[in-house]
Amino acid sequence: MLSLKLKVSYGIGAFGKDLACAIIYTFLMYYLTDVIGLVPAFVGTLFLVARLWDAINDPMMGMIVDNTRSKWGKFRPWILIGSLLNAFVIVAMFFKPDGLEGKMLYVYISIMYILWGMTYTIMDIPFWSMIPALTSNKKEREEIVVIPKIFALVAWLGLGSFGLPIIGMLGKGNEIKGFRILSIIISVIFFITAIITFLYVKENKISNDKTPKVNLKDTFRLITKNDQLVALLSAVLVYNLVGQISGGVSIYYFKYIVGKENLFGVFTGFSLIAQIVALTAFPMLSSKIGRKKVFFFACILPVLGYGLLYITGIIAPQNAIFVALAGIIGKIGSGMSMGLSTVMFADVVDYGEYKFGTRNESVIFSVQTLLVKSSSAVSGWAIGVGLSLVGYVANAQQTPMALLGIKSFMIFCPMIFSMLGYVIYKKYYKLHDEYYDEIIKELESRKNK
Repeated sequence: MLSLKLKVSYGIGAFGKDLACAIIYTFLMYYLTDVIGLVPAFVGTLFLVARLWDAINDPMMGMIVDNTRSKWGKFRPWILIGSLLNAFVIVAMFFKPDGLEGKMLYVYISIMYILWGMTYTIMDIPFWSMIPALTSNKKEREEIVVIPKIFALVAWLGLGSFGLPIIGMLGKGNEIKGFRILSIIISVIFFITAIITFLYVKENKISNDKTPKVNLKDTFRLITKNDQLVALLSAVLVYNLVGQISGGVSIYYFKYIVGKENLFGVFTGFSLIAQIVALTAFPMLSSKIGRKKVFFFACILPVLGYGLLYITGIIAPQNAIFVALAGIIGKIGSGMSMGLSTVMFADVVDYGEYKFGTRNESVIFSVQTLLVKSSSAVSGWAIGVGLSLVGYVANAQQTPMALLGIKSFMIFCPMIFSMLGYVIYKKYYKLHDEYYDEIIKELESRKNK
């Protein structure tokens, strides 16, 4: 039985980690294009190119974590080290040196963004890799995964709802200064919460020196030959584009199409509240209706939510109640998916042990980290290049073509990707019910031999 102190400490770590993550995923695109004036197409391409390196870097980090042997286990040392490094890089990202302009500014931002991705990997992979090592009980896993996700959503809720006003207050009208101060505050909170996780969250299964180590070739084999990991990766990657694309373009949507920028906070705030409620209800929903139906609702609700946002844009674009309701309906599904996808990655760890005979939590969860960053990169690239192609100009009156492009990213793309994610999941993912129970029984019998 997992203690309350462990659960809360794990949640606190997620709060700090995702507070630091949220400033990047929510505001970096806006900061780079509208605050310091970089070309959107360059920013989008940078997001995508950086992920090509992550395709190698993330599995390598998973291998390093799985091969770690220490008195603190294999996860906690890297959580602490990665958090400290990532905190410094976040501050550097939003610290625009005076006089740095032109090509050198582009070079500086490129270096900082790539370093951010690398240091994020060092911290994020071991953080989520701990779940299978904390408990092998299916019910406990569904419960423990909810706690850090809720704490994480609270961080996103706070920053998404109040980030822009806080930046304005801290900078006193100077957005560059506001972002700089906020990044420092967030980074301090981030590292303090990482220390709490390091001290109080300990895995039950600590690897010993006799556990076989994996090399880079083994790492890529464990990923590419695990058919259920590939199926899950494909479904969740497509589904994640729902939130990443709409989240990345929403500030543009409410600023330029709706014409009321403060509705961004309304939409984001109520969306995240809905996610927290849905995530809290996930264990109960999973036990009542099963994971397959939970994922179905996770995919159909965004279609309904963004459909309502489209209708709202026609009949009452500045109606806060309709905007909030659209966010609630759309993001209930996202909350369900957050709990379900992490649990499924833990199940894939069991499947990998069943199929290959070795247990490699961090290799598997390195794919989840890569997945989050890849969906962000693809959406960032699509938005950046797309905005440039439709003629978007920062802080100016937009052309009809630019407005149509923003609306398409905000509404139509998420609806399409949500439906596609469910099709992939239904056709290829098989770790359900009796089949998964048989895998667990087989693993238990192997341990008892």
